[in-house]
Amino acid sequence: MDILVRKYGGTSVADLDRMRGVALSVARAHLTTPTVVVVSAQGDATDRLLRTAVDAGMVRPTRETDQLLATAECASAALLAITLQAMDVPAVSLTGGQAGISVAGPPGAGRVVHIDPAPIRALLETGAVVVVAGFHGVDDTGTVVTLGRGGSDTTAVAVAVALDALRCEIYTDVDGVCSADPRIVETARQRPTVEIEPMVELAFAGAKVLHPRAVELAAARRVELLVANSLHDRPGTVIAPKGGDHAGLEEHRIVAVTSDLDVARVLIRAGTTNRDAAVDVLNVFARHNAPVDLVARSGPYEDEFRMGFTMRHSDFAIVGDELNRVVTATGGTMVLDERVGKISMIGTGLLNRPQYTADMLAILAAAGIAMSWVSTSQLRTSVIVPVDRAHEAVALLHERFLCDEHADSMAIATG
Repeated sequence: MDILVRKYGGTSVADLDRMRGVALSVARAHLTTPTVVVVSAQGDATDRLLRTAVDAGMVRPTRETDQLLATAECASAALLAITLQAMDVPAVSLTGGQAGISVAGPPGAGRVVHIDPAPIRALLETGAVVVVAGFHGVDDTGTVVTLGRGGSDTTAVAVAVALDALRCEIYTDVDGVCSADPRIVETARQRPTVEIEPMVELAFAGAKVLHPRAVELAAARRVELLVANSLHDRPGTVIAPKGGDHAGLEEHRIVAVTSDLDVARVLIRAGTTNRDAAVDVLNVFARHNAPVDLVARSGPYEDEFRMGFTMRHSDFAIVGDELNRVVTATGGTMVLDERVGKISMIGTGLLNRPQYTADMLAILAAAGIAMSWVSTSQLRTSVIVPVDRAHEAVALLHERFLCDEHADSMAIATG
């Protein structure tokens, strides 16, 4: 059975008028292809629940926080199913657990480990649209665990993988993937296609169009994605695995510039210990499924242990206390710099073309933008800059690398 998976974000289902628009679109799609819909919470429902939880005494994510937050997605799924039924379209809503989604990990940072496709397939065979509440599943004890903000994207891709779907369509409030964030760069343009490998880096480096883990999963399982605007009938951007003939076997290019402002820079210093403090520090992040970037540490023959890295600023409330305990146990100190942003150029073959990085640094230096902690790989070069100059840096680099006569063939970037 050919199956289509669609995901609708919170703005797409924010009120009943938009919900009805989504239902009409889904009903048309379901006429030709059995359709599964994954939905986020309506509008700012998750933020409102979080504020209420904080007012009630929540300090950090717990089991009860996940129980609470998942209700927003469940409500959204039920409302869409009711709307479809009112249009005489058979529809059934499912929670993450009812949809067979198994999740492992701590509250607020779960990861999908398995999806049993049988419950969804059984409902599709009855002719119904299946509406799945995104953002959560259940662990092996039956406890609700959420996937972190943006986790409904991951739910949708994981469901598409489990069902061997034709593709996964992500509908949101933007037209697609652009050559830069159009709120920052006026000359940014939408791209009709993007290869999935650079899109993985874009998502991790700050693009808000897709959740990084969703793109990661799509790349690993070779799932084609579509990003489109649910409020307008426009073609969107297709994100697909690389394939077919490509001119220039050694073509190297800059394909994106993006920024991430949810960044904190951390520097740890400690005396010599019998244990490698880097292992203890990184294990803190591993236990919380929290990513770190730009990691560097001192060498084995230095008297003082030093380690630097960047992390999501929003993760510090989750890992900060435990990180402080680990550093203090070594007799060390930790400095947290919250006034920074991360600027990244995404491309191909960057390690083989160091001139790109040299030009990047020269452009920022000429503008008087202070820089630190440069890191480069084949697909991404990142640098830390003052947070109040991050958008200026993006605009300068976009103008240099993407607004030229080759832009149509070069540019893909964040929306």
